[in-house]
Amino acid sequence: MTRPERAAAVTALLARTYPAAHCELAYTSPLELLIATILSAQCTDVRVNLVTPALFRTCRTAADYVALPAEQLEDLIHATGFFRAKAKNIRACCAALTERHGGAVPRDMAALTALAGVGRKTANVVLGNAFGINTGVVVDTHVTRLSARLGLTKQTTPEKIERVLMKLIPRAQWTLFSHWLIWHGRRRCTARKPDCAGCELRALCPSAGRVER
Repeated sequence: MTRPERAAAVTALLARTYPAAHCELAYTSPLELLIATILSAQCTDVRVNLVTPALFRTCRTAADYVALPAEQLEDLIHATGFFRAKAKNIRACCAALTERHGGAVPRDMAALTALAGVGRKTANVVLGNAFGINTGVVVDTHVTRLSARLGLTKQTTPEKIERVLMKLIPRAQWTLFSHWLIWHGRRRCTARKPDCAGCELRALCPSAGRVER
């Protein structure tokens, strides 16, 4: 089976296995998703979702984050880890949103990645989920791990992995493909103890039963 053939088969099977797959960060607006994604660095979505309700009640606009004292913002996001750096980035990001974009989250990659604390992965999350714009493929730890185990790429850096996946996966499915791999990585193909015996992709996976524990 060639890589394009495997990618097509994997995509079809993941779509059937996880028809309800979606971004598991809780948000109600593009700004909330942007902030939640910044907070998710080195932190689980579950923990971020425990922190953001109080944060989003306190800060409803980009200007609110700028006006909020740094110490109060740090206290609100403390549980997500690296809170000082994240608070600094959030304040700088929201200052730029207020000054350059009228407080709105921009809808293009260049403008988003020009914001403090926003890399390509975060921009892809926001564009794909808040705006339905497939600019790229989100490559997190789950996507990195599974794309290698499934034999889709031998690349090891997020940028190179993304370029490979963008060639293998139809553009219309870029955002969903990330969700499917992330859901599978959380529910079946975990890092330390993958459930190869019960895996829906076992017949397609060259690593099935051979992943080091």
